[in-house]
Formats: sequence, structure tokens, C-alpha cells
Amino acid sequence: MPPNPKSRLTPTAKNKPKPTAPTGPPHPFKPAPTSLEPLYTTLPPGHVYIAHTDPRAAAFKRKLFLVPVALNLAVIALFFLRIWYIAPYYVALFVSGALGHTNETTLNVAALSWGALAQAIVRRAATFLLDFVLGVFVWPWPYEFFVGTTGRGSPIAWRWAVGFREKEVYVRRSRESWDAVLREEGVDLFDVDSAEAREGRDAVLGRVRAATSPMFMQQKTGYLTMDGQWDLDWRGMVDATRLVDKKEVTLDALKLVVLLHHGKFGWVTVDLGQAETAEQDERRRQVILFREALASLGKEDLFFRWVEMIQFETTQPGGFTKERQVMAAQKIRDLFQANGVDFDGLWKETVGTEGLAGMPAA
Repeated sequence: MPPNPKSRLTPTAKNKPKPTAPTGPPHPFKPAPTSLEPLYTTLPPGHVYIAHTDPRAAAFKRKLFLVPVALNLAVIALFFLRIWYIAPYYVALFVSGALGHTNETTLNVAALSWGALAQAIVRRAATFLLDFVLGVFVWPWPYEFFVGTTGRGSPIAWRWAVGFREKEVYVRRSRESWDAVLREEGVDLFDVDSAEAREGRDAVLGRVRAATSPMFMQQKTGYLTMDGQWDLDWRGMVDATRLVDKKEVTLDALKLVVLLHHGKFGWVTVDLGQAETAEQDERRRQVILFREALASLGKEDLFFRWVEMIQFETTQPGGFTKERQVMAAQKIRDLFQANGVDFDGLWKETVGTEGLAGMPAA
């Protein structure tokens, strides 16, 4: 009986092809470009890093930074005022309790009523609790601001080294409260067959996309991108700025990039799917400048009403036609005029163009 030709095409357990090992990280991760090697070699692995540039005016950044400086100086002043006030009391307590010398802090329990004794105990407990809170929870704020406790510098050290610039590089670092999956033993974040690894990738990507969304990036200055998920890496920002100054890394390369380290693939980036044209980038710059100009006039609410009006018109059936653009432009002029602002004049003075990039003038 002749052999069945189909049997030759059926793979057996012995000759079944083995799945090939992945040659690169799974989408949307990809190997970090070598142009960023001077930067990521200065970053400790085990965290996710987000680098971006902030084009806001240097004067605005200086004013913004003066607020935490003043607050932390006030906290230090109050802290040392508290020490000056309470130190003699604790010295007297030590002399009375440890050395046995009678003074104003000594309690004669036998001569006190229960009410007076309870009042003295509560008053001392409240004093101890207040100083404990100040020492454990309040003092670390100015200490972290001026000295730093993470080994990655401090805000003052960063500003001292970098100063205030029109275009500044910011580097965020993931907080240890959620990035432990990057350092967990036995868990390969890029293992496509592991459900635990897939959950870890989804958690990382979810937080990265929230922290890099266009709306978030437009509303937050670089210094205010710190939150419960991300901290600013002060030393990383100093290193990145120096690399830019030395022309070892370009500002364009740091416009928005996410970096993390993998044991097998080394440093990788995340494809955020936010590639922009030069026109889109110019449009964003113009909108930021216009918003800041309105804010300086105390009319920032007009900016949001303008954005809402444009969004409403562009979502109407039939599209944002030429006729509808003309009508929307007139509505915008009337809105601004009713609030004492010449839209065309302010736009020309602030942005220096006749209209938004890629759009007809209002």
C-alpha cells in the first residue's frame, strides 16, 4: 500500500518546529536609541524614567520656584523657633526625670488630684505628639528640598547647577510604591506568555500614558509633574542638562521619551504613538503662549471658553467647513470683545502670527 502523502505534511512531536525566542521587546517597547546612551547610562536601573522639555518662559519658572523656596524657608524658621521655645522644657524634664533634681516640671503625684494629674499627663502627651509630628513628618520637607534624601540630588542643587532657562529638561522617576515589578525576582516584564508579566506591562503602560498625555503635559509645568506616581529625578535633570550643553544629547531627542531597563534587552523606550508634525508642535507652542498672555491679564477663563467653542464647532455634523470657520472666528472675536480683549491684537502681540498654525486667522 503506498504511503499517504498527507502523513509527510503532518508534523510530529519530534520534528515540530520550536517557537523562536523573541529578538526584541514586545510592542510598544523598543530598544533605546544609541543617541540617548550618554543619558541612560547615568540613570540607575529599576525605575521608569520620563524625560521631556518645558518651553515655558524662564521668568515664569523663576516665579513658580520661589513659592516652594519661601514655604520651606518658613517651615525651617518655625521649626527652629519651636526648638528655641521647647528646648528648655525638655532639658528640665531630663534633669528632673533622669537626674532626680526637682524643678518646675517635677510632678508631685501624691499632692495632685486625679483631675490635675490627668491634665498634666494630657498636656505633656500633646507636647510630645506635636514635636514627634514636626520631627518625623514636617522636617523632612525642607530637608529634602535643600539637601535631598534619595541620593538623587535636591531641588536647590538642581536649580543651582542649571539655573532658569527658556527650554528646560525634566526627568521624572517612577515611585517605589508601584514600580516594584521592575525589580521583582523571577518576573520577566517582557515575558509574553506570563499573565503576571502582562499585568505588570499594562500597569506600567497605563501610568506612563497618563503621565504623558497631551492634556497633562500642556496643563502642568515641568516642576509640577510630581505626584503620587512620579517624582522628579534632580540629579538626572542636572546630568541631562549638562549633556545638552555639551551637545552629547540634543533637546529634540528629549522632547518626550520614556526609558526603562530590562535584564535581557538593556535600556528600552516606549512607543507612545504621539509622533507630531512640525505644524502640530508649532500649534501647541502658540496655544501655550496665548494662554499665558490671557492668564497675565486675569482672563484665563477666556482661554478655556475659546477651547470649548472650537471643540464644539469641530465636532458638528458636516465637519469644520470654511463657512463654519468664519462663523466661529466671529463668535470668538465677539466673546473676547465682550470681555474687553482684542483677540486679533493680543494674538499678534503674543504669538507673532496672524493665526493658529495650520488654521485660518480668527
